[in-house]
Amino acid sequence: MQFFSDNATPVCPSVMAAIAAADREDHGYDGDAWTARLDGAFSDLFGAPAKAMWVSTGTAANSIALACLCPPYGGVVAQEEAHIAVDECGAPAFFTHGASLMTLPGEGGKLPPEAVRERVEAIRPDVHQIPARAISITNATEYGLAYTPDEVAALGAVANDHGLGFHMDGARFANAVAHLGCHPGDVTWRAGVDALSFGCVKNGGMVGEALVFFGAQAEARAAEAERWRKRSGHLFSKGRYLAAQLLAMLEDGLWLANARAANAAARALAESANGRLMHPVQANELFLRLTAAEAASLRARGFGFHDWGEGAARIVTNWSQDAAGVAPLADALRALG
Repeated sequence: MQFFSDNATPVCPSVMAAIAAADREDHGYDGDAWTARLDGAFSDLFGAPAKAMWVSTGTAANSIALACLCPPYGGVVAQEEAHIAVDECGAPAFFTHGASLMTLPGEGGKLPPEAVRERVEAIRPDVHQIPARAISITNATEYGLAYTPDEVAALGAVANDHGLGFHMDGARFANAVAHLGCHPGDVTWRAGVDALSFGCVKNGGMVGEALVFFGAQAEARAAEAERWRKRSGHLFSKGRYLAAQLLAMLEDGLWLANARAANAAARALAESANGRLMHPVQANELFLRLTAAEAASLRARGFGFHDWGEGAARIVTNWSQDAAGVAPLADALRALG
């Protein structure tokens, strides 16, 4: 049983069926009937006008969003362990043509609003220092914690007070919303978010994510994002296959049902962790204290997962699992004592 990452999971059958249904001739690039429905589908989901586009990868979605929010001479405030800071090979700087990441510490991968405010207000308003131009957060965080609507709104207030763009990396956005039980609009545009990278692959998609813009500048930013997508080589000639996946995810709430299944599997494992949890389990990731011998014992029984520093491991569940499906690992964890 593999628990390395939800990136590697099978494609959800409904998504695969949607890809097959789109396998007929239509207009190329983003001129097809499926892509034309994205704005309306995401506007309905979030309860507000939205501009949505398919993007090939999460890294591209994050970086294109930041390119639309931050100029080359500006800075993006982010938590020091954010995906854009440690796992994207400098892509935000590449896409923005040089913008800097201003990283701050934060418990559980969360960005503390007051620390952001202090950092931004400490920057001199002259040409000799990098001005902050955007804030980026990850929901759920790299440690599987969900920002609540109030927490997002507190950061949104900082962004609003200082004229900053506000981006959310939502690679596991569905898992966060499933945990919170809130309306997706409560933790995005109502809380001040301007741009959302909406995850699909981790939640059962084959390839492709969505980049969603909110607010008064949504249309202008989306038009700019379309050019960034083309310029960077991410404009697929048969974009309908990506759009079809996203529409299938939204249809009948599949995006949320899949996330609930993954979260439930993680909770089942958490109940067997015997005090080993390093962080609360709010999405579909568990971080456990394991000795090298214990990790080797689990691997010898066929369980795959990543080490996460010395004496720790990361276990990721996915949409295709449930409590019964992860019972063998739960039993193995319980047996470690």
